[in-house]
Amino acid sequence: MTTRTTTRTQALVDVLRARIVDGDLAPGRPVPSESELVGEFSVSRTVVREAMSRLQAAGLVETQQGRGSFVLARPSGRTFAPEIGGSRADRVQLLEFRLGVETEAAALAATRRSEEQLAVVRRAARSFAAAQDRAADAVGADFHFHSAIAVASGNRYLADLVGTLGEPMIAMPSARLAGEPGSLEQVVSEHEAVLGALERGDAETARAAMRVHLAGSIARLGR
Repeated sequence: MTTRTTTRTQALVDVLRARIVDGDLAPGRPVPSESELVGEFSVSRTVVREAMSRLQAAGLVETQQGRGSFVLARPSGRTFAPEIGGSRADRVQLLEFRLGVETEAAALAATRRSEEQLAVVRRAARSFAAAQDRAADAVGADFHFHSAIAVASGNRYLADLVGTLGEPMIAMPSARLAGEPGSLEQVVSEHEAVLGALERGDAETARAAMRVHLAGSIARLGR
């Protein structure tokens, strides 16, 4: 999935979430159909489906086969919105925090992910691999890879937490920002290891692969 598609997906999530908060979409009421959302927001069906997947993971809507999607509850007015600092120490602490969250998300995703969710993770991994010389696109694809895994965990708190951190959670060492040759190759390999474990349904390997990836990110920040 491209950075542009990812941005449109999040924009649609934000609009629908706001309607739920404001009561325009009350608990128990149906969410507009896929066709209606495509028409209203001029987005693709892929964007709508991913947005609904994120809202489901956040526990805000429920999709019933043959009936559509319905609002479950209003989100809390309280939000987790930490200020992400730019110093190396701040970035290391954030990655340490992510180690505690995303290793478990990966393990859960390995056994709970649907084929559709796995396809989203796979597309994000491919988008990242294709962004070798485009740092901005790489950041968006990297974030989407991690957020898609959190959604696939089936745990709305994990999905909401990673989604709230947003793209600023992605640490970009200077080599990647400068577009140095080969700067993304190791990260691509680490993503593939996580993806492979998800494809096999191997929770322990997924947990270990995510730990290796995030620990590697910490090490790369020091170079």
